[in-house]
Amino acid sequence: MTQATSSIAEEFDPFELADPFPFYGKARQQAPIFYHEELGYWVVTRYEEVKAVFKDLETFSSAISGTPMQQPSPEVKKILRDGGFKVYSGLSGRMPPDHTRIRSFINKAFTPQRIRALEAPIRNRVKELLGQFSGGRADIVRQLTYDLPALVLFMLLGIPDEDVADVKTWAFSRIALQWGDASGEDQAHHAHNLVKYWRYCNELIDKRFENLQDDLPSDLVRIYNAGDQTITREEMATVCYTMLFAGHETTSHMLAEGIKTLLTNRESWEAICADPSLILNTIEEMLRYCPSIFTWRRITTRPVILGGVELPENAPLLLAIGSANRDEQPFTHGEAFDIHRFNAKDHMTLGHGVKYCLGGPLARQEGRVVLEEMTSRFPSLRLASNQSFEYFPNMMARGPKHVWVEWDE
Repeated sequence: MTQATSSIAEEFDPFELADPFPFYGKARQQAPIFYHEELGYWVVTRYEEVKAVFKDLETFSSAISGTPMQQPSPEVKKILRDGGFKVYSGLSGRMPPDHTRIRSFINKAFTPQRIRALEAPIRNRVKELLGQFSGGRADIVRQLTYDLPALVLFMLLGIPDEDVADVKTWAFSRIALQWGDASGEDQAHHAHNLVKYWRYCNELIDKRFENLQDDLPSDLVRIYNAGDQTITREEMATVCYTMLFAGHETTSHMLAEGIKTLLTNRESWEAICADPSLILNTIEEMLRYCPSIFTWRRITTRPVILGGVELPENAPLLLAIGSANRDEQPFTHGEAFDIHRFNAKDHMTLGHGVKYCLGGPLARQEGRVVLEEMTSRFPSLRLASNQSFEYFPNMMARGPKHVWVEWDE
């Protein structure tokens, strides 16, 4: 290990998400791939190598994606085992042929038509939430971006609004247990929540087998009942478990951090207010610059050289997507937020290759509708002064806890 690599590894704090960008900029220059002994992971920071890993699933397996970063305690294992918790992974941790089988089945139900059909209900929800803004001041996280993506997923999955709080709590527990640094007592609390989460998803599928509705789980059951039984009922529940987390927690963070960034770069906000046609590319730049999935994981299946670094077999990799998205090599002035960026869509936030995020089109649609409605209703929107931004310490999900804004009444 070189002196520069050793120095970078010593500086690395995997739980620091408030402002990790100066560190990653330094790492890309001095040690783009380094080993962090305490974490036990090789950290990959540059765009070229992150993309190469995503493209080569045979060499860089996704089987590690759904496992906790830290070894669960015996108490946590017992809670999960006794609670019948059997989630492996909906899609992210699956490898072909299982990944291909399950994704092909889901694609029959999660169609572009079903996503487009959600636009009007999404717009109505956004208008309803914005209509509750009053007094010239609001916290857009608590009053808009925290609940909206969950409400959208609930519409898609046919779940009543009153369950929003429970699902949000369970999703937070999944982040804390899989990617956080929770203590033993907190781990047990989060494990109990995951059991509740898993049982909820199983009950959801059981109810649809009894009574079909106009929602995605019902479509999965219809396909199954029509003769395509290539996935099991338990796998259907796993898909719902994954979507209820991945489809709202990530979009919540992307919207909150993206709006905060737009208002920090005030000229960008004014530009999309004046010309809404810029919103589509703005969403791509938000995804690039403000990735809610800040890191992801892979594991090597054989010895391999990546970016000039020799990696052994079974080497766990922490892919720093938030760093790769700001790499100056593909993105000129990558540390700058630029809604006119011609290649903003080349970001790694939604993955690459066969593992490309299934929910990407829905996240883009939500972002577009939110910006269309907010710029139309609140063109004078601005960040409230004298506020600091807090981030939940974990290694994967990045989004502010609060974003206070003001506007002219």
